[in-house]
Amino acid sequence: MTELDFTSNEMMTIAAARALSNSDVCFVGIGAPSAACNVARLTHAPDITLIYESGTIGTAPSVLPLSIGDGELCDTAITTVSVPEMFRYWLQGGRVTVGFLGAAQLDKFGNINTTVIGDYFNPKTRLPGGGGAPEIATSCQEIFITCKQGKRAMVDKIDFYTSFGHGDGGDHRQRLGIKTKGPSLLITDMAVWKPDPTSREFVVASLHPGVTEEQVQETCGWKVTFAQDLKTTSPPTDLELSTLRDLMARTKAAHEGGKSSVGA
Repeated sequence: MTELDFTSNEMMTIAAARALSNSDVCFVGIGAPSAACNVARLTHAPDITLIYESGTIGTAPSVLPLSIGDGELCDTAITTVSVPEMFRYWLQGGRVTVGFLGAAQLDKFGNINTTVIGDYFNPKTRLPGGGGAPEIATSCQEIFITCKQGKRAMVDKIDFYTSFGHGDGGDHRQRLGIKTKGPSLLITDMAVWKPDPTSREFVVASLHPGVTEEQVQETCGWKVTFAQDLKTTSPPTDLELSTLRDLMARTKAAHEGGKSSVGA
């Protein structure tokens, strides 16, 4: 397979899916995180437990949900619990291994803004808000983030702290009494990033096929650090790509009211 056989978004989703394991209990965000988690479930991690904020546990959707209230989630879940039980017993109880979040704005320490762009009291744009993301960011054992590269999204300083990452870096989480690992992986449409063990600043660990260091820097709002042993992300396999494309095609057909190949 050559680098021309897949899109940057497909590479991002598949790279994110690879980070999940069969034994993970994953709190799933809507959008790109949901696509990645379900590709993992349909390929190398069939026994992964997917949890959505509405209370569905062990869900296995045939199409990607439009929101956490999508009936597809409840229909395919092993069980559905109340939201208080979801957060108190599962999330705050330390039973979720990975929280998978997206970001409207993100800084180099994995702090996320999904609240406002601009001043909080006089914003340029109001975003959907945090929902359960702030609790996910502090209570899951670790956090994976997906984000499309761009200077509007990857900024030197976010406008609002919706979901706490590594704060100002270093041991900021620990000083606040937060015992979980926090953001441990960032997957964009250009690269895979991992936090430096000491500073906790995200460092580019691998470039996706065809992407250069210059392109990564041009689309990032902070001075990028690249790993000394910088690697190239393995391109999608035929299985990974066909699984993702089939999932997206079923989703498109279902949400547009067309005939879906659900269960195929």
